Amino acid sequence: MVLRMKATARILNGIEIAAQIKAEVAEEARALAAGGITPGLAVVLVGHVAASEIYVRSKVKTCAELGMFSEMLTPPESVTTEELLDLIAGLNARDEIDGILVQLPLPAHVDTRRLLEAVSPDKDVDGFHPINVGRLQSSAAHGVEAGTALAPCTPAGIMEILKRSGVPVAGQHAVVLGRSEIVGKPVAMMLLNASATVTVCHSKTVEIGRYTRDADILVAAIGRPGFVTPEMVKPGATLIDVGINRITDAAEVARFFPGDVARAAQFATRGSTLVGDIHPAAFALAGAYTPVPGGVGALTIAMLMKNTVQAAKARRGAAAGRSVVAAAKA
Repeated sequence: MVLRMKATARILNGIEIAAQIKAEVAEEARALAAGGITPGLAVVLVGHVAASEIYVRSKVKTCAELGMFSEMLTPPESVTTEELLDLIAGLNARDEIDGILVQLPLPAHVDTRRLLEAVSPDKDVDGFHPINVGRLQSSAAHGVEAGTALAPCTPAGIMEILKRSGVPVAGQHAVVLGRSEIVGKPVAMMLLNASATVTVCHSKTVEIGRYTRDADILVAAIGRPGFVTPEMVKPGATLIDVGINRITDAAEVARFFPGDVARAAQFATRGSTLVGDIHPAAFALAGAYTPVPGGVGALTIAMLMKNTVQAAKARRGAAAGRSVVAAAKA
């Protein structure tokens, strides 16, 4: 039986929320510029990975649109870990660089952990450095606002979606599917920081459905297309779908999107379409949900820009504060 979409199910539009955040970042960048400060982002892209190149170009373009400085460094795939460590050390020392992002994945011969930990925590706009991870956990433990740490962009984007959409978090049961360092663990900590009661499920969890059926907020970041089925969802829950899974099989498209003419046309044209970690039929039960595409994924670059401005204000301290005050009085 095909479940029909309830009229009350609300789409949490990530594209619109990302646009709001970018507008705010642009305003902050203008205020900083009034004091002679231009937030700067350096992106390190090793080798030639088509998807990474597209993503990095998008980041550089967004910086320019928001009035920020960006620099892309493209060492060859043959670069050694030591050479990359020297590169990072140089970026750490440059005052005009407020944020450093190392585009993943790196070639297999590069020590990714050493490289990420070499980035100055104050310039770690991806939020991966152990010090920033610790700051995020400490903030949650002591009830401090989450903005005190540079947080990973996708989890931070999830929290912005919930906040700006007026979705209650405090006192709610939030279930996170996935325990990755990039999404699962940090978003669980941020939800806890926002006073949710948090359950984290993963590949070893027995009978996941008994937890998801009790979730007021369900964050799916497990990397398996359509993993969350309607039977696993509490009616009226808020569903946050982090998954971006490309499917290229016509039978799979028909299974996930029965009767969806637009998806069928897209598949016929491109030979593929996207589905999240939540089966689209489950959205019929939701009170609110993020679509794929157009949901969580749209927030990642916006939050990277926000982190870069935050890093600039924190690093350049008094000057940043003076510029913002002066712009406000102008």
